[in-house]
Amino acid sequence: MNFTLTEEQDAICNAVRAIAARFDDEYWLRKDSEGGFPEEFYRAMADAGWLGIAMPVEHGGSGLGILEAALMMEAVTASGAGMAGASAIHMNVFGLHPVVVHGSEEQRARWLPPIINGEQKACFGVTEPNTGLNTLKLRTMAVRDGDRYIVRGQKIWISTAQVATKILLLARTTPLDQVTEPTRGLSLFYTDLDRSRVSVREIEKLGRKAVDSNELFIDGLEVPVSDRIGEEGMGFSYILHGLNPERVLLAAEATGLGRAALRRAAGYAAERIVFDRPIGKNQGIQHPLAERWVELEASELLYRRAAWLYDQGLPCGAEANAAKFFCAESGFRACETAVLTHGGMGYAKEYHVERYFREAMLPRIAPVSAQLILSYIAERVLGLPKSY
Repeated sequence: MNFTLTEEQDAICNAVRAIAARFDDEYWLRKDSEGGFPEEFYRAMADAGWLGIAMPVEHGGSGLGILEAALMMEAVTASGAGMAGASAIHMNVFGLHPVVVHGSEEQRARWLPPIINGEQKACFGVTEPNTGLNTLKLRTMAVRDGDRYIVRGQKIWISTAQVATKILLLARTTPLDQVTEPTRGLSLFYTDLDRSRVSVREIEKLGRKAVDSNELFIDGLEVPVSDRIGEEGMGFSYILHGLNPERVLLAAEATGLGRAALRRAAGYAAERIVFDRPIGKNQGIQHPLAERWVELEASELLYRRAAWLYDQGLPCGAEANAAKFFCAESGFRACETAVLTHGGMGYAKEYHVERYFREAMLPRIAPVSAQLILSYIAERVLGLPKSY
């Protein structure tokens, strides 16, 4: 078993690091303070072709796997860009995978190139205020009216909706009490985010100010039938194709964030002099940092295995969920330890680790909770009764 990156994979990491190095810690600190989408970083990644890393070659992508995409995302967060940098391009990398798998050739030709070259930004409209992770109970309705659907409802925690021009939207086309199976009756659309019919309200939040999170109020959005992906009523099964890749990417991002924090903590510990010696000479400082390194190494192996399984077309639900769970926790612990290593200065924005610490909460929460992951593994891997 060879754990060494291929020459191509190593080149990807180096090239992405070179782009990320153009956007220093002060750039991301300013974005964290002032907000505003990191358009310059997004444009640099798009111009270099990285937004299409896992998209089909025939539509302008690189045709590489989720493993290469995950390595890229780890390189982004590890650079110090953190979750703000990752979230700016996250949707482009995995979001339209249902289109790649289930869209028509006409839809792929129409939709993929603008996302790959950065001309268009998209948001992902699934979660609703009153359903949370219970996706099968979504209430947003899309009612067929001739050659279009009329959509009404609400969505919440929709990233990049302030700047997006398109939305990948999951809505109910058959009332829940009329479906024969609970997974039926939801349809998936990729359509224009018409702001005359969709009110977008930003949510002030703990971290990642540069990439907005929003609540959407949809009132009479007209969606052409040609913007529906695949069959009506099969949307839930289609989005499943994007869930495992998203978990893997989040795992890689959390790992990179932890590495950024650990690098800063180790550097500070080596330089900070207290009682006439660097604090890094004390085992009370050394050992927690060393433990975080071990955990991050394990995180990398776990997300890389999940990505490899996915790219080979093998079942990877348990592994992708496990990677998301473990990497989120190890990334958070690394950020927490980095703050504590800095002592009082860890609470100061100028040392950056407090920003990492705030951002480290995001992979622990989204896109699926730790508790639901553990329930999934208990049921699907350990054979225990379903608990929810």
